[in-house]
Amino acid sequence: MTQGTPSPPGARLAAALRESKARTGLSLAQLAEATTFSKSSWQRYLNGGSLPPRSAVVELCRLAGEPADHPLALLDIARTDRTASHDAEPPVGEPPVPPAPPRQQHTGTREEAPTPHPAPVPADTAPTHPAAAPHHRGALVTVLAALLALALGALVLVHLLPPHREQGQPPPAAASSTTGPLCRHRSCQDKDPLTTRCGAEPQTLAEHETATGAWIQIRYSPVCGTGWARMWGAALGDRVEIRAGGADGPVHGARVTTRTEADTYVHTLMSVVDPRTSLQACFTPAAGGAKECFGAVADDATAATAP
Repeated sequence: MTQGTPSPPGARLAAALRESKARTGLSLAQLAEATTFSKSSWQRYLNGGSLPPRSAVVELCRLAGEPADHPLALLDIARTDRTASHDAEPPVGEPPVPPAPPRQQHTGTREEAPTPHPAPVPADTAPTHPAAAPHHRGALVTVLAALLALALGALVLVHLLPPHREQGQPPPAAASSTTGPLCRHRSCQDKDPLTTRCGAEPQTLAEHETATGAWIQIRYSPVCGTGWARMWGAALGDRVEIRAGGADGPVHGARVTTRTEADTYVHTLMSVVDPRTSLQACFTPAAGGAKECFGAVADDATAATAP
């Protein structure tokens, strides 16, 4: 599915929202003035370009004078479909790590090409003329004498010349990894999980859907020994933060500041964590409302591989 093309559940939701808008009798500009969402946001929600927050659906239905149960149910179905699609497509902003090339395996069922053997030399090709034997013996003695002279000369050179040490050829440098993380543990503190490659194969410790329809995930990289939070489906001004290691632990936050971030993902910087370290993520909606928090524990045994 290409970007901007709604899924079948998303298309049904967009059609229901257009019907509700038609009942309001408002233009896009008037709808933006009457709600907390911009004209461009409503345009995307109505054409299926992106899924709206639950609060946007509620506000539209209120203006249309109708219950929001049916559109909200369609929104839940569309969000579930989108979440399931993450297993097949990596989320925007966290590009996947290229798979390693397949290893060649040799099994007993593979047919090996026969190894060619040199054809035997026929017996009648050997010299048989008795007169040629003395000539060949003389040539053999000459060759052996020449080889012996060369060997003696080489031994003399080895013992007379001082030992020579090769210089100017530094030892081969260790091959640098092009796919592994660029930091580990303490060196990752306060750094970005994407630019450090710690977000290449993270684990999702917990996730939570907020009252406004945004999704929050607590992420963990056992390789880097770090944790962070990720948010999508949020509105401009929404904020997510994560605290590691209890009330006195470090806090990192991220806020949706652009339309592109609202349509894709935002994530916090990383905190160094060890197994059994507690992590707490909190969501603060820009439109006002209660702060929503949830937690998890960094544990390799119980963490689920992230979509």
